[in-house]
Amino acid sequence: MKIANDFEVGTQLEITLPPVSRLDLIKYAGASGDFNPIHTIDEDAAKAGLPGIIAHGMWTMGNLSKLFTPYFEEGFLEDYSVAFKGMVFLNDEITLQSSLVSIQNDRYYFDVLAINQNEEIVVKGSATLKRYQ
Repeated sequence: MKIANDFEVGTQLEITLPPVSRLDLIKYAGASGDFNPIHTIDEDAAKAGLPGIIAHGMWTMGNLSKLFTPYFEEGFLEDYSVAFKGMVFLNDEITLQSSLVSIQNDRYYFDVLAINQNEEIVVKGSATLKRYQ
């Protein structure tokens, strides 16, 4: 799919991730340097009053940008902003979604969502994909 040829207002993109694993979160902790134990150690999550370990918010945000990686030969994410609306737990199945809301010259404005298997929004935001000149 090419941005210029196939994108129009209303275009939807969607990816469902495999269930969140402890290994995913351990790898992300190492890559990001965020070693807060509520993300990897059950006992520490319980001490913090959580029902289980939670994914790093930035892990979810980073995955959400995967919606746009097929188009990086033609453009790049010029702006990306999200609000964290809920927690992501081990074994959650997260569906990443975007909807194209407007096109202005070489910029494509999307609403983005990450939704868990219970249809709860865990991340909500916007992204601007800019075509290379």
